[in-house]
Amino acid sequence: MDISVIIVSYNTCKITLDTIKSVYKSTGDVTFEVIVVDNASQDDSVEKIKALFPQVRLVINQTNAGFSKANNQGIILSNGKYILLLNSDTILEKESLVIMKEFMETNCHLGAAGCKVVLPDGTLDKACRRGFPTPSASFYYAFGISKLFPSSPRFNQYQLSYLDPDKDYPVDCLVGAFMMVRRETIDQVGMLDEDFFMYGEDIDWCYRIKEAGWGIHYYPYTQITHYKGASSRRKPFKIIYEFHRAMYLFHKKHYEKKYSFIVNAMVYTGIAMKLAISILLNRFGSVK
Repeated sequence: MDISVIIVSYNTCKITLDTIKSVYKSTGDVTFEVIVVDNASQDDSVEKIKALFPQVRLVINQTNAGFSKANNQGIILSNGKYILLLNSDTILEKESLVIMKEFMETNCHLGAAGCKVVLPDGTLDKACRRGFPTPSASFYYAFGISKLFPSSPRFNQYQLSYLDPDKDYPVDCLVGAFMMVRRETIDQVGMLDEDFFMYGEDIDWCYRIKEAGWGIHYYPYTQITHYKGASSRRKPFKIIYEFHRAMYLFHKKHYEKKYSFIVNAMVYTGIAMKLAISILLNRFGSVK
């Protein structure tokens, strides 16, 4: 088996079905399996998947286990040489699987690779190729300095806007919406950290992959469409909270011991302030 495609679903019946359909339309010399882990959806996702795609290996959770834990459930069941994390709101191009498999096959030093990810309007989903959120990178990004100097490597350490999105290169981290990881790499570094409920787990995984000596590469010669945030503009508190909690967890796990008390205090204060502002904007204003 070449690739195990793991999709986590949660109350997204139609777009999940579209995602699965796009996987089974894949062409080229590639063998794959699809594993869907449903996080206790209240819609008819489970029934529809069973009816329309009986070949899918379906795991049905009784509670919402979170993104990391659900993906880990799929990884445990998988048989592929490569594991592909694929969001339930994405559409693959027909040759995406074979192109990414062949790239990984010819670059054995790589632990993970990701393709180009575009939004429905055709613009780049900037999360698909990022630098690590160091304190300096986070500062330049949070305060808009990166937007003022889009061509500067120093001020765009996080979103890498100074790099051509149509060329390939090594990066620090990819996005969990499409991340192909070598099984050998997972055996070495472990699976996703389940302390991260639904954000930050991809960055943490990439950090551990690079720390173990594996390369991570952005390869834009195939792409997927990511229907990001398509469900609602008004976000539940849980989503906002988990997004900011992931920032805290990542810094505490990987950076707290590397920086001074003052820097750490500034980071944690900034996260708390950003959380408060996000809650207010979500409650009283429009959220992008």
